[in-house]
Order: sequence, then C-alpha cells, then structure tokens
Amino acid sequence: MKAQLRAWWRSHFGPFTLGEQGERLAARQLRRQGYKIITLRHRLRYGEFDVIAVDGETIVFVEVKTRRGPQLARPATAVDAQRRQRMTRAALAYMKSHDLLDYPARFDIVEVLWPDGPGQPQIAHHKAAFRAEGRGQFFR
Repeated sequence: MKAQLRAWWRSHFGPFTLGEQGERLAARQLRRQGYKIITLRHRLRYGEFDVIAVDGETIVFVEVKTRRGPQLARPATAVDAQRRQRMTRAALAYMKSHDLLDYPARFDIVEVLWPDGPGQPQIAHHKAAFRAEGRGQFFR
C-alpha cells in the first residue's frame, strides 16, 4: 500500500528537486537541534524563505543552499548582497504581518553538499550568517 501511494504521488507531482531535498534535509537537521519549524518554502511579495523556524524566542529565517558534487566555493557564498537585502525586506514584511516585531530575529544559512556517488550529504549550519541589510526602520 505504501509503495502504491508513493508511486501515485510521484506520478502526479514528480520527484523532489535537489533543492527541495536539501530543504527537507535541512529542516530535519534543525528539528534535531531543537528548532520548531514554522513553514517550508514560504513565499512573500518581497521574496521567499526556504525555512522559517523558531529557536527559543528567536525567529530564524533560513536560506538553504544545496549543491551536488565537488565545489570550489562554499554554497553560502551564493547569498550575495542583493539576496541578503531581499531576505531582509521579506523578513520585515513577514514579521509585520504576523505581529512579531517585538521578537528577535536572525538569518541562518544551511549548506547541503550531496556527493556525486553514493553516500550521505554533508550539512553545515551557519547561525547568524548575516545581519539585516538595507534601509528603513528595521535597521538601527
């Protein structure tokens, strides 16, 4: 029965992309570290978040970067200044819309590196990977 359900699911929705697999793996790892996962792949007008979680009383906006094979540069370097500014605007919009401006927030990056062949992926979690960037009331 379980195999039939899995086959039906894949026939209708297809297999998960590499990025989706990385996001799910990152969320699982964060849960193991005691985070409460609020949502995966949350889209807003200003951007999207791969994972939104809570660590204690801190709201954590997580960007997951997934790559396969040997890499010359770390995947986290793909989060450039423009991406950080978009994430900051989106975080502010999310916090305003959910009345969460009184709570601390931070931005984390989780890198997931899948090997070319068989084997387990490597996961690197960068807490407070960057500070809020841009202009406006969010920045003091």
